Amino acid sequence: MSANFDSALSAAHAAASAQHYPTGALYVVATPIGNLADISLRALHVLQLCDTLACEDTRHTQSMVRAYGIDKASSQWLAVHQHNEAEASQEVVRRLQAGQRVAYVSDAGTPAVSDPGARLAWQVRAAGLRVVPLPGASSVTALLSACGTPAHDASGFVFVGFLSSKATERQHAVQALSEDPRTQVLLEAPHRIEALATALGVLGERPITVGRELTKQFEEIATMTAQDFSAWLDANPQRLKGEFALVVHARAEVSPTGQDHDRVLRVLLAELPLKTAVKLASELTGEGRNALYERALALKNAT
Repeated sequence: MSANFDSALSAAHAAASAQHYPTGALYVVATPIGNLADISLRALHVLQLCDTLACEDTRHTQSMVRAYGIDKASSQWLAVHQHNEAEASQEVVRRLQAGQRVAYVSDAGTPAVSDPGARLAWQVRAAGLRVVPLPGASSVTALLSACGTPAHDASGFVFVGFLSSKATERQHAVQALSEDPRTQVLLEAPHRIEALATALGVLGERPITVGRELTKQFEEIATMTAQDFSAWLDANPQRLKGEFALVVHARAEVSPTGQDHDRVLRVLLAELPLKTAVKLASELTGEGRNALYERALALKNAT
């Protein structure tokens, strides 16, 4: 056990043990995405308390929980991953019906968000059993909180996750993404990041923010245009390593041109007094009234 976590378990017990943890319930536990210190006190308590620890990769999770000073018998481990989730969910349901507390963790972050766990939670709820979320680390919200939002974006964001590894399907997904003006969040693995960068190049000058190795020692967060993403990766071979989260920022609305302003003014001037037409044109175009007034006078004098 690392000396850095000597007091963590006792603190977790003091902070979380007074709460009620029902038996026969599945606890979906978020775990760190890189920095072990990002574990919650309630997560530590439940990882100690649970009768079964179901996880995406038993070897990976064993290493993680042992770093906190938690050890489980071999009978308490259950592998639940993308290749066996349907069958393994039935075993989880059986253990819950026997009165166990089962905790589920993915390799990193919040289960069931691109990682396995969604089907498991669905099957447990379908069996009439309780699912208890223990929130925590997430690469999606971590990057969103750090990349900022342009003033023109007030539409929230769309979580896309991993695009297809097949080139044609990925191309179609990027095309759909390009047509959506909202902020969108993607995830990608290091061995596919170059292909994703090439595909996103069609977005041209639309800004993206790249988060690499979030919360880890070599964390890197950078904002650039989509067309510059491949060059950014090529500039440093180290950038091809680590897990990625990406934000495709909202598409900026194109400001009306002078010709657009003139068209609006002509329509309004044909039906309304000059001042009223200018007032409405300003509200419609966002252009200042003084500039529109001068333009309106010029249009009237030209007729």
